[in-house]
Amino acid sequence: MEVLAHSWQRAWPGLGAAGDGEALRRELLARHAEPQRHYHTLQHLEECLGHFEAARALAQRPHEVEMALWFHDAIYDVRAGDNERRSADWARQALTAAGVAADSVDRIDDLIMATRHDAAPADADARLLVDIDLSILGAPRPRFDEYERQIRQEYAFVPRWLFRRKRRAILRGFLERPVLYSTPHFREALESRARENLRVAITATTNR
Repeated sequence: MEVLAHSWQRAWPGLGAAGDGEALRRELLARHAEPQRHYHTLQHLEECLGHFEAARALAQRPHEVEMALWFHDAIYDVRAGDNERRSADWARQALTAAGVAADSVDRIDDLIMATRHDAAPADADARLLVDIDLSILGAPRPRFDEYERQIRQEYAFVPRWLFRRKRRAILRGFLERPVLYSTPHFREALESRARENLRVAITATTNR
């Protein structure tokens, strides 16, 4: 949890937010511990912030990227299609109430929405944040396998045959991208392993 405390203590005042934001931080931590979550948990948040720590020098507006990471999965209902929008709305309300400048709030909103992964990231900070969010694809095999199991747990209500078909399509969609990672930092570190992980996972969803 040390990375979480350090991150918040840096990002909150870095945005010019009033007070220490501790009540909000506790609420975000509680949200990430909700029982319906298996992948989109504190583990994922910590991993994202750990990757950000290593790549922070690449951010143009690091406090905004860091706060967007805190909020990008703040709302997570596996049956809903608007989690990013609702998470961004919460961030907008909370940060505006804390006195964060409107242009920073707007950029954080845009960064959170970039994690829908339905369009190419618009700028350097969005590219960095999206690469961090997708870093799990290039994780060492034991962690990647755990990730696949966690995703299945989140979608346990979906019949096995349907889940396999949908999951295979998603994985293939990633594998067919010309590049998975937009930044040289993550491409050099993770691209090759991510593609191998995806190939293995696609084969597993085909053969089971």
